[in-house]
Amino acid sequence: MVNIDYNALVLEALKGRESAYVPYSNFKVGAAILTGSGKIYNGCNIENASYGATNCAERTAIFKAVSEGEKEIKAIAVVGSLEEYTFPCGICRQVISEFGKEDTPIIIAKNENDFNVYRLDEILPGAFTKKDLKK
Repeated sequence: MVNIDYNALVLEALKGRESAYVPYSNFKVGAAILTGSGKIYNGCNIENASYGATNCAERTAIFKAVSEGEKEIKAIAVVGSLEEYTFPCGICRQVISEFGKEDTPIIIAKNENDFNVYRLDEILPGAFTKKDLKK
């Protein structure tokens, strides 16, 4: 794995969490991604009265980065509940796999001092990726 300041990434995810728009669930989530260029983008979950139009924090951060020309995720941090670890949903795991690699660090945190680090292939084994489309 790349030398990454996990604490700094978690702090950015916590900043993202502060902006969460969650009038229905009141469950704030923040995420931050470190891109191939070294830039960090954070995001928050954004709910909608039509629940299907809701967007997760992880995808918000990723889409912000991609819209700025970034195409590679070096690491991602996710912070939800400050009492429990919050993992990315299935759709977010799939989107992470589009721009990350099997060994991309996924930092699941309660705060900047309480987190666990996983590899993408640990939280999404057997991912369907662009390699599968070439077969």
